[in-house]
Amino acid sequence: MKSQIVTFLIKCPDQKGLVAKITSFFYDKGFNILSCQQYVNSIEDTYFMRVRLNADGTNISKSTLEHNFLELAKPLHFDWSVNYGGKKKNVAIMVSHTSHNLYDLLERSKEGRLDCNVKMIISNHEKLRPIAQMFEVPFYYLPVTKETKKVQETQVIELLEVNEIDLIIMARYMQILSSDFIKCYPEKIINIHHSFLPAFQGADPYNKAYERGVKLIGATAHYATVDLDEGPIIEQDVKPVTHESTPTTLKRIGADIEKLVLARAVKCHLNHQIIVSGNRAIVFPEAGE
Repeated sequence: MKSQIVTFLIKCPDQKGLVAKITSFFYDKGFNILSCQQYVNSIEDTYFMRVRLNADGTNISKSTLEHNFLELAKPLHFDWSVNYGGKKKNVAIMVSHTSHNLYDLLERSKEGRLDCNVKMIISNHEKLRPIAQMFEVPFYYLPVTKETKKVQETQVIELLEVNEIDLIIMARYMQILSSDFIKCYPEKIINIHHSFLPAFQGADPYNKAYERGVKLIGATAHYATVDLDEGPIIEQDVKPVTHESTPTTLKRIGADIEKLVLARAVKCHLNHQIIVSGNRAIVFPEAGE
């Protein structure tokens, strides 16, 4: 195997000796363990591990590594995945009217702060095409109505498949994706919700927050599931506000929070820091990488 960073994500029932068995396996195969992060959910009796390996000096093939690891994994009931790095993920961004998340993602990608290839921008409106042109990213205008939703989503899926998209980012795409669409991309659609979920789900959360007189305004990035705004939460953040804050003020503050929360969530996904367990996302912090 050529010099590269290999990342394993592991979930299994908690049991004695897991760390020793896993680390010994990689040591015996000649890997240098760069970091080994673990978490035990004592309530559900479940063990989680993220281990990053340096493959320098190993001569094992990917297929042999995975076959051998499977022999360890089966009796211990591992649910696991492996990423070999080196290849940037292809990303599609879906938007409607608002531009702040789109600008931020494109800028971070261009500067190398998000390790991905933004292959396309898909929108149900023409308004943000100039931003795509500024960053030289293909823009696809696919309008949608209640009557054309199924046809439009079929067009979107065709674009995603042709361009081998690995991650879909809903950067304020103000349409509800169908369950059929979402089921095609499990744990591959990240949505930014302009509220601190589970509060103020659905549309127009800032007005709802104003009417409720909240003292904190926030944003939530989560994986999209068939249950609206209820998928595994990846990142959240809040800022304090006062009774003097208007809906316009809340939107302005919220936009800043949204950008940071969405960018952090996308980075965690690209960096293989997340293990989904049921409707919870276990998010490991960066380990010096």
